[in-house]
Amino acid sequence: MIIASFVVILIIFLGVGLASARKSTGERNDYYMAGQSVSPWLAGLSAVATNNSGYLFIGVIGYGYATGLSAVWLMFGWIVGDYIGSLFIHRQLRKATGVTKQASFASVLSNWHGEDFSIWRRMAAVIMVILLVVYGAAQITAGAKALDGVFEGFDWRIGAIGSAVIILAYSIAGGIRASIWTDAVQSISMLVALFALFFVGLSGAGGFDGMLGQLSAMDDGTYLNLFPENNELLMTGVLGIVFFVLGWLFAGFSVVGQPHIMVRFMALDDEKNMQRTRAWYYGFFVVFYLLAAGLSLMARFYMPDAGDIDVELALPRMAEELLPDVMVGLILAGIFAATMSTADSVVLSCSAAITHDLTPERLEHPLMLKAATAVVTLAALGIALLDNQSVFTLVILSWSTLAVAFAPLLTLYCLNRRVTEPVAIGLMLGGIAIALFWRYGLGWQGGVYEGLPGILIPIVIGWFLSRPATRAELKASPMTD
Repeated sequence: MIIASFVVILIIFLGVGLASARKSTGERNDYYMAGQSVSPWLAGLSAVATNNSGYLFIGVIGYGYATGLSAVWLMFGWIVGDYIGSLFIHRQLRKATGVTKQASFASVLSNWHGEDFSIWRRMAAVIMVILLVVYGAAQITAGAKALDGVFEGFDWRIGAIGSAVIILAYSIAGGIRASIWTDAVQSISMLVALFALFFVGLSGAGGFDGMLGQLSAMDDGTYLNLFPENNELLMTGVLGIVFFVLGWLFAGFSVVGQPHIMVRFMALDDEKNMQRTRAWYYGFFVVFYLLAAGLSLMARFYMPDAGDIDVELALPRMAEELLPDVMVGLILAGIFAATMSTADSVVLSCSAAITHDLTPERLEHPLMLKAATAVVTLAALGIALLDNQSVFTLVILSWSTLAVAFAPLLTLYCLNRRVTEPVAIGLMLGGIAIALFWRYGLGWQGGVYEGLPGILIPIVIGWFLSRPATRAELKASPMTD
């Protein structure tokens, strides 16, 4: 019954994606930007689905299951940092997309002030392709792991191949529009399923008092501590939590450096609708994270021995224990679709980088655009099949590197700073070097997320190496409010 429910719901998601092909024109701007005609509610729901993906339903819930109540600081910092970035960057990026008439994230940034940073653009495209393919592979792995955790004897590789086939089918059919439409359906259905799981689980636990009473005794009485017990870089208590939250605040701010998420805002029908889009985005975001926090604790209540299971399978395992088969199928289909919603976005962003930024002449023919999409999908699948690594680790590594590569330059642009191409290249490569040294050279990522120094230091340096836009330049710019 679980399999039947899972398959039926997945077919519905696939049908929605394929239906988007009826509005497709096949042109480059439509394929990669949906003709910049996406309504605020669709843009908001799609962005939150792409942002959360397998990272929330597999990685974050697994992290909360293992570490306890202190995981809420990760969620708090992430949302606040994301919101800060949205206040002054999202609308500016949407304006720049309309003004430059470019069809990729890298091309919009390289043409921000009307002069094409062609060397920077090609370097950025190479970085994007490498990191996003790895990111896509992590998402394909996440969906496959969810199935592996519920269906005994199931070969996770079959799930990975199935995910890639579905992604390829509707991405080729409808481009970014197919991704956005399926994201919206997935967000709503997953919200319903998670609410059902939360209330059924809470009832079975005897309410909040019953659940918290048992959890308070776990991990030597520290499981419900609000502050992290082990900050590898600093100390416990208030100072430790400040740096922990500050690090995850920069992880949330890192959204502005994620091409596969920012393209949702770039595809919005009108930059004046950004506030409405933000309301949909953060409304669902907050609810999803509150549910994730509650479900991670609830999973530990029902499965107290963390050593007996893969923590990244906590959600599907708990769903199987508490819900009827139909709802378990919905949760599995939702997780699977959530991972695909990010994977398809990643695939299309990579395809745009290849056809729009890397080739000597930009490819316009629909068949070439779709061929690039197919090649990227197969590459992501190949990496996923090589090694079933931790979803959380893969996503954080790709996420942070993309963030430090692009967030500093984009931030400076939105603060009305002008940079030269050599400075732009230096900021991109410098941010990556700082983040990698922080993680692998110093090993300090356990205390402070590497995106903090990787974003903050290049912004400070870039401020001094850039110049403010003159009044005449600001007045002449169509991107100025």
